[in-house]
Amino acid sequence: MLSAVFISRGIEALRSPKPATDATRQTLEELSKLPDPVGTNLPTNAETVAKVTAAVQIGGGLLLAAGRLPRFASAALALSVVPSSLGGHAFWTEVDPQRKADERRAFITDVSLIGGLIIAAVDTEGKPSLGWRGRRAARKVSDAVASALPAGAAAGNSLVDSPLAEKVGHGLQVGAERGRELAHIAGERGSEFAEVALDRGGKLAEVARERGTELAELARERAPELAEIARERGEELADRARHRAPELAELARERAELARERAAVLADVASKEAKKAGKQAKKQAKKQQHRVR
Repeated sequence: MLSAVFISRGIEALRSPKPATDATRQTLEELSKLPDPVGTNLPTNAETVAKVTAAVQIGGGLLLAAGRLPRFASAALALSVVPSSLGGHAFWTEVDPQRKADERRAFITDVSLIGGLIIAAVDTEGKPSLGWRGRRAARKVSDAVASALPAGAAAGNSLVDSPLAEKVGHGLQVGAERGRELAHIAGERGSEFAEVALDRGGKLAEVARERGTELAELARERAPELAEIARERGEELADRARHRAPELAELARERAELARERAAVLADVASKEAKKAGKQAKKQAKKQQHRVR
């Protein structure tokens, strides 16, 4: 019933496009006065817009009448009313009182149609909307958490009786069974590893004994060679030390002389600073005595 008026309007606009084109042209002229970017991006061909609007009204009316995509069809029909209503029933521009009243009634009728289409667009046909489903799911989660807490609103049922507690208990039971299974596996593998270690221990001890004898024999053979190298390097190092001894002694003597000179200079500076400090102390003492007097 709601779609009948739009189907008839669309067919009439396609059969006689001039009135719909004139109404659409007036609407586009009014909307073009809006500030950018709305005003400059509006279409300028009123005839094309009128034909598209008529096609939308026929298609949307058929979908709404057949119950196909009713919410989408209702929203499209509501938008299609705007071009024809604003331009075709601009009662505020009429001078004749009778014509002004007729256009006002037609305008109010279109507004009522838009209201009905909005109701149809938001109608969920008895099915819960996404917003209601989200709020209901959040409320369920909140109630479950509150009932699981000892101080919650449903604490009287106790934590043990809550679904969350059942899930937690089931998880703990599964974890305990898994722990016992892993402990059994660890015990079996531990015995296996101990047996392997026992078998490998004898082999490793035998290898270590054989390698120990071999290394001891090698060390015994290399000992005279290493001793000869140490003796040669010792004589070389001793000779180098004998050659460097006078040079190092001279350097030590120069450093000692420099230290003595620096000590004398520092002592002189310290003496001067001490005298200066003594004079300043005497001046401060005199000033203090003067203030006391």
